[in-house]
Order: sequence, then C-alpha cells, then structure tokens
Amino acid sequence: MKAHKEELSIDALPQSLEPSFISLVTSFSVDEGSAVITTLQQDGATAVIDLSVEFEKFATDSQVAHCARVIGRLSDIQVRDFALGSHNRESFETYWSMWHYLLQIAPVGFVAPVACLFATLAYERGDTALAYRALDRASKDQPAYSLTLLLRRVFGSGWPAGAFAAMRVELHPKVTAGIFG
Repeated sequence: MKAHKEELSIDALPQSLEPSFISLVTSFSVDEGSAVITTLQQDGATAVIDLSVEFEKFATDSQVAHCARVIGRLSDIQVRDFALGSHNRESFETYWSMWHYLLQIAPVGFVAPVACLFATLAYERGDTALAYRALDRASKDQPAYSLTLLLRRVFGSGWPAGAFAAMRVELHPKVTAGIFG
C-alpha cells in the first residue's frame, strides 16, 4: 500500500462563523476614506509584526483579539502589502503557520487578503498546487480581488520563487516608508 502525503487543509474553521468573532474582525476593518487612514495603516502593520512575535510563542493559542485585528486591518491594501514583505528566512515558518491559521479563521469577506499572503508563502516554498488552492479560496471570497488575479498570472508564468521573493523583499522598504513616512 502506498503512503500518500496528506493534503494541508485550508478550509474554514468554525471560529470563522462565530458572530462575536465576525463582529470583532469587522470592527478592525479599514475604510479607505477614513480621516485617520494613516493611523489605521500603522496600527495594522504594527499588529502584523506583534502577532508574528506572539504566534512564534503561542501559535494558535495567540490572543483572539490580536488575530482579529490583523485580519480586519488586512482589508487595507497598504497593510496587506506590508504583510507581504514582513517575513524573512528566519521567520518564514512562523509566518507560514500564522497565515495558515488566519486563513482558516478569517470570516467571509476577509478571506482574500490572508489567502493571498498564504499563497505567496506556499509558492515560495515550492508548493504551487497549495498556492493555487489558496488563490481559489481568495477568488471564492472576493472574485475580483486584484492581488489574486496578479498572483495567478505570476504563478502561471513560471516566475521562479526566488525571484518573486527578491521582488517582495525589494518592495517592502517602500511600502513601510509609505505607511510610517
């Protein structure tokens, strides 16, 4: 009998359907027209880094409010783009686990940004099939989400994962400067 590699589940967990969690995530959603958009973006970028530190220690036992803050703040494109470049070789596994978990608990309407972030790590890891599965979840959540469409083109072009990672690293200081001035 052949042993087969078990496919990593990226399906939603029950928490994603809990009304209190949905309300909490929604409370952190970013309105593009907000008078305090820069403050919200700074809070979102800081929340991503803070959660990664917490996640390294506590994994899925990280505080629910911290997970909700990150998921909600990722509704802003600048925060999402900051998150895209926030990991490095040393923190890759922490971010892998964090984005995987957040993808599973993200409520409907908040899945696409997290799914795209997870897809990029799957692609960099060399698991293109998993990257596409994550993009499928993003498309189901928000069919016209621009990063999903872009990543499908990038992954489909056969662009080397190393070149993609190098581009991500190169853009991160620019995104950070845009948020923090």
